[in-house]
Amino acid sequence: MNDVKCECGHVNPHGTVLCEACGKELIIQTNTDQLIDMRYEGSARRSQTYNKTIIDKIWNFFSSVKVGVWLIIITLIASSLGTILPQEMYIDLPADVYYEQEYGWFGKLYYQLGFNNLYSSWWYLVLIAMIGISLVICSLDRVVPLYKALKAQRVTRHEGFLKRQRVFGVNEAASESDFSTIKKHLQERRYHIREENGDILAEKGRFSRWGPYVNHVGLIIFLFGGMLRFIPGMYVNEDLWVREGETAVVPETDGQFYLQNNKFILEHYDKNKDKTFEKAIDKAGEVVKNYQSNVVLYKRVGQNLPGEKPTLKKVKDYKVRVNLPLTYEGYSVFQASFRNELNKMSFGLTNKQSNKSMGELTIDLRDPKMKYDLGNGYSVEILNYFPDFEFADNGEPTTKSRVPNNPAFVFRMVTPDKPKGETSFVAIKQTIEPFGDNRYKMSFKGIKTTNVSGFIVRKDATLWVIIIGGIIFMIGVIQGAYWNHRRIWLQNKNGEVWIAAHTNKNWYGLKREIESVLADTNLNIPIDQAQIEETDKGGV
Repeated sequence: MNDVKCECGHVNPHGTVLCEACGKELIIQTNTDQLIDMRYEGSARRSQTYNKTIIDKIWNFFSSVKVGVWLIIITLIASSLGTILPQEMYIDLPADVYYEQEYGWFGKLYYQLGFNNLYSSWWYLVLIAMIGISLVICSLDRVVPLYKALKAQRVTRHEGFLKRQRVFGVNEAASESDFSTIKKHLQERRYHIREENGDILAEKGRFSRWGPYVNHVGLIIFLFGGMLRFIPGMYVNEDLWVREGETAVVPETDGQFYLQNNKFILEHYDKNKDKTFEKAIDKAGEVVKNYQSNVVLYKRVGQNLPGEKPTLKKVKDYKVRVNLPLTYEGYSVFQASFRNELNKMSFGLTNKQSNKSMGELTIDLRDPKMKYDLGNGYSVEILNYFPDFEFADNGEPTTKSRVPNNPAFVFRMVTPDKPKGETSFVAIKQTIEPFGDNRYKMSFKGIKTTNVSGFIVRKDATLWVIIIGGIIFMIGVIQGAYWNHRRIWLQNKNGEVWIAAHTNKNWYGLKREIESVLADTNLNIPIDQAQIEETDKGGV
């Protein structure tokens, strides 16, 4: 497609409606009395000019504002779906068990549709990327031709361009003193004045035209920062449960940091000492004063082979409290929760007839041994262990998780008189005998518990990108909302002085400013042709 050369000599891209230099109409419209559309200075947009290749079609698709709005609506709907049930990162149980167990058929469907990890799913990331692409193409499709048109505009404009401006008026020839007064008033109002052959173009606030595109740049940077969170190491928000006396690797640190939980402290307000909370304590029973974990942070020294115990170097001691996290090298460890967890269970091998104990054993529920020798020919072997016991739909025993919330065991009891052994199924405070009439049984003796501190490990290397995007977005909002682009043309045409004006918004303010600019001169105030058209329509 060939470029179009205007009679003023300026070469315009194909599809240009108004000459970028003089404003002459290049594509003639049937209604020549209608006000011209100055939205993009009549410049040619690529999306409205080219539609042949696949690149053109992709460009035209994403350059549509309607497409961008629909992408945002679809993303908002998708985002809301992810808030109906907890995301998988916030649950302790296996996802396929948790959702069906807690929410029935709806939870199962929710899991099967992949909404359990919605915000990290590929299709959600594609939606975010498409919004970013739409913002880039929408901006380029409009800002580039607008910039070229504003840069190429000349002082002297075509008659048809001036006549069809919204604010336009014709005066008899003005004196030099009138022009001097006008220029003085324009300078007082910070207009940039250009003169050519006795014609004047006064302009200010052009930078406000870039406000929406600055918004888009801020949004693009904001979205980019959000997508950076899916790159490993850029964003960490993981749960970490550590029992008292144990040391656990800090997640998402590639085994570099370890956290040892020396003690968990839970303090309550005493209404005899803390009179301020007396009413709250009477109403609630107990009011927590402090959640605290006394921890030690370690850093791995060198590299270790798979299965080898790492060499750790102490970094710092710290008392982690709510809102007082342990912070080191960009990582923050917050005190988020706690729980009291079963730690050990004790059983006794007992003769059912005489109720005589043949020995006792204590099982570490986190790391049970498979066989326990009680002496004198008595021993107990663990055939099966269910940390979180329940019966499945088919009646078979199973476990809901690896956390010992409701432990149960299948024991084989070997005694001198029963060398082949007897089998016993034992859960907390109950002995189930599904394997025949036994002479011996495993009697529940007691349990020991331990405190488990719940931490949240966070690292956000993307926050500065998101903040910059937000700041740029707000700059664009202010830029476009509190300033406007105003232009006033004073042209000598056929022995007369023509005055025309345009603004991208706030026409009332522009007209008031023109009145003050023309004060103390013999020139008449130009009229608002849009109001005349509305009056004519109303009269009809």
